[in-house]
Amino acid sequence: MVTLQNAENALKSVYLGTVTELLNTKVNPLLTKIEQTSGDVWGKEIRKAASWGINGGVGAGDEDGALPQAHSNNYVQFVTTLKNLYGQIEISDKAIRASADGRGAFTDLLNAEMEGLLTASKFNMGRMLYGDGSGRLCTVGAASDGKYPVDGVNNLIEGLVVDVYTPSGTVSNAALRIASVDRDGKKITFTSEPSAAITDKSVLYVQGSKDKEITGLAALFSDKDIYGLKRADYPFLKPYTKDVGGAIDEIALQEAIDRLEMNAGSQVDFIACSATAKYAYQEYMAQYKRNIDVMQLEGGFKTLSYNGIPLVYDRFVEDGSMYLLNTESFKLHRLCDWRYLETENGRILRQTQGKPTYTATLVKYCDLICDRPNGQAKLTGITRT
Repeated sequence: MVTLQNAENALKSVYLGTVTELLNTKVNPLLTKIEQTSGDVWGKEIRKAASWGINGGVGAGDEDGALPQAHSNNYVQFVTTLKNLYGQIEISDKAIRASADGRGAFTDLLNAEMEGLLTASKFNMGRMLYGDGSGRLCTVGAASDGKYPVDGVNNLIEGLVVDVYTPSGTVSNAALRIASVDRDGKKITFTSEPSAAITDKSVLYVQGSKDKEITGLAALFSDKDIYGLKRADYPFLKPYTKDVGGAIDEIALQEAIDRLEMNAGSQVDFIACSATAKYAYQEYMAQYKRNIDVMQLEGGFKTLSYNGIPLVYDRFVEDGSMYLLNTESFKLHRLCDWRYLETENGRILRQTQGKPTYTATLVKYCDLICDRPNGQAKLTGITRT
């Protein structure tokens, strides 16, 4: 007979390992390339020593002359706080009782919940990897015929729960759920009427996530200070950027790759691009009747390649942009891997207050650090011919 205890045992012993593996390897091609480590985690912070430049203790001299003076590597300390990532599943008491006499039905119930969690995690983790840590999704305007215009839809999806902030930075509506996304017209609707009128130039954030997400690529390539350091004091904190201002070609790509190798000793092993940039590259190759190589990545992802480097389309890359990355410079520092939140007696399924449902919460405390920002590049302004 299936009971609440059986459900807990299954979630702990059967599903946790599988879900953890899928969340770490199947969510996003870029995440698959990034090493995850518990190193450099101190309490609630990540403190990482990053070197820049080279050791200064080299030189030439006379046969019986003085040796070069010893100089150590140049180090700075990166500091950031661990971000709290959560994922929840919900099972109703009725569903558990309905499947009490059939293990197959109960297994289907848990499978469906876990698949839903993986789908949501795939979207949100991918968005955070390319985000700036703020949780900002887009701007939103006043309603017209029940629909709200937005300035972009790449970060939006049906079912996502969002907070609405006024242009001045205060919350006007909390926990609104997106009902539909008109991707061509760039408009959205909500499942319920907002409690306060939404004004033009308001901003959507993921529920409760404002300024609490991991330090993604947009933060690395922004002008804001990062990892507790001022970019003006440390030039190596500035990645290479270039506005292509038109169609992409192999010269622009190779120029950026060579610049990273010459100036930072960085080897590009991953290229991420928007849909526009991907189509522009395909148009360039088709123009000269050249085949585009396809390669298989770890995690089962299939993608295009440029000179043996995976060229991956990702919906969360800024339109007309292309990231050229050395993923060996990135580490996802974590306090622990995905774990269930447990009560004092070890229970993971808890009744939702005032509702006949039970929830289990997965949590991971982590943040993303790049120890060689000047070894990364971004091409912008890419357009199709």
